[in-house]
Amino acid sequence: MGKIERAILSCHDKTGLVELATLLNELGVEIIGTSGTLSVLHAAGISAQSIADFTGIPELLNGRVKSLHPKVHAGLLGVRDSKLHLEQIQAYDIKWIDMVVVNLQPLSELIARPGISAEEVIDQVDIGGVAMLRSAAKNHRYVTAVVNPSRYPQVMHELRAHEGSVSYATRFRLAQEAFCATAAYDNALSQYLMEVAPPQE
Repeated sequence: MGKIERAILSCHDKTGLVELATLLNELGVEIIGTSGTLSVLHAAGISAQSIADFTGIPELLNGRVKSLHPKVHAGLLGVRDSKLHLEQIQAYDIKWIDMVVVNLQPLSELIARPGISAEEVIDQVDIGGVAMLRSAAKNHRYVTAVVNPSRYPQVMHELRAHEGSVSYATRFRLAQEAFCATAAYDNALSQYLMEVAPPQE
């Protein structure tokens, strides 16, 4: 088990977020957050940096592009014991990312907003969060992907018990949940779009 040294937190549901981030801080984990999550962390006195500071690129296109950057996804997807991957990571000054804590805004919550149009729903579809979850879950041999706040206590227990690490068995189960969550998100979106009239050009 490798010690978690760097984590990205991007959470619509802030339940338990401060408690988890506080423990990560205590364990010396470098925390990177997206804007809304970062505000909550800073308000709680938790040390964290923005995705923009981490990548060196500000949020673009009215926030459509935040975490879609090689420094994020190469840091998540790299095979840690691959000589080629390590050489490329070092060549481009990329840092490993060992944990992703992401939960997505439920589509049902978004769709239920009074007067919201299909175009507005599509405009708010999460791309970066889904991509980070998929990258982390794909590389669960090295990366912990946490999508459900109800899992925080278990993850925190393992972090304490294993000196900042999460077991492979738990990482595998968390990866299953992450893929289920992204599949459910896409399914809910596709079902919604099948049921609404196409917007007029």
